[in-house]
Amino acid sequence: MSTYYTEDHEWVLVEGDIATVGITKHAAEQLGEIVFIEQKEVGDEFERGDEIGVIESVKAASEIYAPVDGELVEVNEDLPDNPASINESPEGDAWICKFKMSDKDQLADLMTAEAYAAHIA
Repeated sequence: MSTYYTEDHEWVLVEGDIATVGITKHAAEQLGEIVFIEQKEVGDEFERGDEIGVIESVKAASEIYAPVDGELVEVNEDLPDNPASINESPEGDAWICKFKMSDKDQLADLMTAEAYAAHIA
């Protein structure tokens, strides 16, 4: 298991060829109270950088982007009814979706925890 980060403040937990994606604690704090989330459909295929959803807070709306190429294999079904859970556990239970990655080499373009900490400092 390895965790990576994007410049768009998403975390990517990799287990085998499955990448679980969510937003970072930093992003959740910047957004403030999250009131809505839009997610794409299981089975949809995306390329890195494609929009895979939208998070709306009382302050702003923010797109979520695919960190790697792949097929969406699962979405967090709890989020539409409880979007505020992202504020409570952004890097835990409030993950957004899971991808079956088609090109694991793309992970090399993502940041380590240390690099992400420097990025937001």
